[in-house]
Amino acid sequence: MNDDACVDFLQWCLPKLGKRWAGFRKVRGQVCKRIARRMQDLDRRSLDAYRDYLRAHPEEWDRLDAMCRITISRFYRDRGVFDALRDPLLPDLARRRADRGASTLRAWSAGCASGEEPYTLRLLWDLDVAERTPGVALHITATDAQPHMLDRARRGCYPRGTLKELPAAWVAQAFDVRDDNAEEPYCLRPAYRHGIDWHQHDIREAMPGGPFDLILCRNLIFTYFDADLQRVCLGQLLSRLAPHGLLILGKHETLPEGDWPLDAWDEHQRIYRRHAAAA
Repeated sequence: MNDDACVDFLQWCLPKLGKRWAGFRKVRGQVCKRIARRMQDLDRRSLDAYRDYLRAHPEEWDRLDAMCRITISRFYRDRGVFDALRDPLLPDLARRRADRGASTLRAWSAGCASGEEPYTLRLLWDLDVAERTPGVALHITATDAQPHMLDRARRGCYPRGTLKELPAAWVAQAFDVRDDNAEEPYCLRPAYRHGIDWHQHDIREAMPGGPFDLILCRNLIFTYFDADLQRVCLGQLLSRLAPHGLLILGKHETLPEGDWPLDAWDEHQRIYRRHAAAA
């Protein structure tokens, strides 16, 4: 399958899945390889033949939809976001919770892939923020549509490359190196896996109950979904975001058009705070 043919196919099928070509343009190679393997399994020698198969077997669209899920993740991805969470955002959220007599700060990592984002949040809290916010604990809900990615997250073992943006002292303190020649030798110690609930959710169909003080929804809805679906999902996200709570998008994402109860705390880092009046 050549690249032009795959681009033409994606531009045809993605709108039928509620997704947009612009989000896949730079990462299409991952999807095209999966489609090529699927065609080989089905003994379909051309994309036209695969289109015919889709028309004859409507259930195949679910398989194609799954092949269009992009899995790119690493610890401390987009350093500016986690630096801002480290100081001042998480301490500020914790103080607000304490002022209201609450002892738990609730965060949701949506589209958590193999766990790098929620574990980064866990490490950031345990190794830095917690000592500055006594009396407040952090609970994290982590969701992803793909069960095999959640299995990897629960296992908590990673290749060295995905840890390269973490502070070296954190890596030394929080990870065991089990076999330096293994594919995933760095395994998170049990002390840094607490307070995270893992759930399988396709965000288009189900979301965990709120309210959350922090929602990280990065490089998912506002990259890959079409405008109508973005607006629907954003409305559902906001219904789960507490007043003064933070919504963080991917660095290259933008909010869909509309009158949303959000103020930009840092437009460059795509960090937004919900209006207090939205209670």
